[in-house]
Amino acid sequence: MTATDADADDAGLALSATGADAADRGTGDGVLGRRHRALTLGIITVVSLIAFEASAVNTAMPVAARALDGVGLYAFSFSAFFTASLFAMTLSGEWCDRTGPLTPLFTGIAAFGAGLVGAGSAQRMWMFVAARGVQGLGSGLVIVALYVVVGRAYPERLRPAVIASFSAAWVVPVIVGPVVAGTVTENVGWRWVFLAIPVLIALPLAVMLPALRKLPPSERTGSVDGRRVLLALGVAAGAGLLQYAGQELRPLSLLPAVAGLALLVPCVLRLLPAGTFRAGRGLPSVLLLRGLAQGSFLAAETFVPLMLVTERGMSATLAGLSLTGGGLTWALGSYTQSRPRLERHRERLSALGMAVQALAVAAVPLVLIDAVPVGLVALSWLLVGYGMGLTISSCSVLTLRLSRPGEEGANSASLQVSDALGSITLVGLAGVLFVSSGGASVAAAEDGTAAAPPLAFVAVFALAAASGLAGAWAATRLRPRDQGAAGG
Repeated sequence: MTATDADADDAGLALSATGADAADRGTGDGVLGRRHRALTLGIITVVSLIAFEASAVNTAMPVAARALDGVGLYAFSFSAFFTASLFAMTLSGEWCDRTGPLTPLFTGIAAFGAGLVGAGSAQRMWMFVAARGVQGLGSGLVIVALYVVVGRAYPERLRPAVIASFSAAWVVPVIVGPVVAGTVTENVGWRWVFLAIPVLIALPLAVMLPALRKLPPSERTGSVDGRRVLLALGVAAGAGLLQYAGQELRPLSLLPAVAGLALLVPCVLRLLPAGTFRAGRGLPSVLLLRGLAQGSFLAAETFVPLMLVTERGMSATLAGLSLTGGGLTWALGSYTQSRPRLERHRERLSALGMAVQALAVAAVPLVLIDAVPVGLVALSWLLVGYGMGLTISSCSVLTLRLSRPGEEGANSASLQVSDALGSITLVGLAGVLFVSSGGASVAAAEDGTAAAPPLAFVAVFALAAASGLAGAWAATRLRPRDQGAAGG
């Protein structure tokens, strides 16, 4: 594509968005108005089901592993899901750009449902792990296809509100999911945590189908880019090897770790847009910011309960509850960025969100001082959640805005890949810092209550805070030099 063609495409996209905006303003139609209501409700329902599954499965998984005599494969039931979804994200992006999001979305939902049925009916742990992989394929196909639907079905002015609904759809499932799953597991059986969800899948399919059929055809034709699919397979395989090495902490684990890095690094460099890791202006910085934000958040969140239990003597339940407020403020931050009057400040909102997150994370290890009340963690996590809501949702909106017609799928897939890679990298680095600073003494204690050296936790939260500050800097480079260019 030449520069002239790109400018013409961008101008056409701008005129199309302007026309759609004008039509919507004339009818007073919003995301829940007559024109978009069915599609919006269908999207919210799909995201809610995925969110409920994610929170409920974590509750039922230990019981399932013991029942199937497969505790030794417990961690692989998670890594199989993640590795498969990482591959499916790129496949979905290519598929959506060639054929539109309808087929990938419905295929993904079908695979997700089939994986749930397979997991719920598994008689051996290896069957359970395989079913979780099928679930991951479905999840990866669905999440990217939904972003493409938003990019093609909604005018630009409504996209922030739809993206905000993604975050809002997670709030209730995250709160009630563990309770419902625990009740079902104890009174009916763990299998029904998996088998009950597919029954609900037909509803969003029926609601969304008429609206999805009206989407315009894809502007890109031809077959799926096999090179990108192979690169995605290399990324997934590399990530899987790294996870295996992390789960099998033995000297021989160095071999799969090296092999994983040898696959992961070159494939990632070719899969993500040029300039991503040097914060090139525009889309590359959006993708880098997304990875830094998600990785920083998870690196900190992973160690908060451990710190509160081992250093301040809290119960596991209370330690977990200290993080729940972040889910509510995350939805609030996402709602804030969706306000039309704040649209022109989107880049500043992203930088603000990361700065707030970094400062709040940096305050968390202050509770290692006995005189500091443990309530500081809950207060800090409210700020962390709000910062994440501002940043994560803005990244999604900007990715669609900076995508040329026909590239929404590939760029949305890159966004999700960056998200996953940021999580792997920073959580892994946090674990290395924790252990190398003496944190292994917690794991070595038979009762699990031995305190780790405070430096081990300080190192983890310092890494998370530094990553947040790096994200705040990347957020200053979200605006392309030439506002007419789509990719930056």
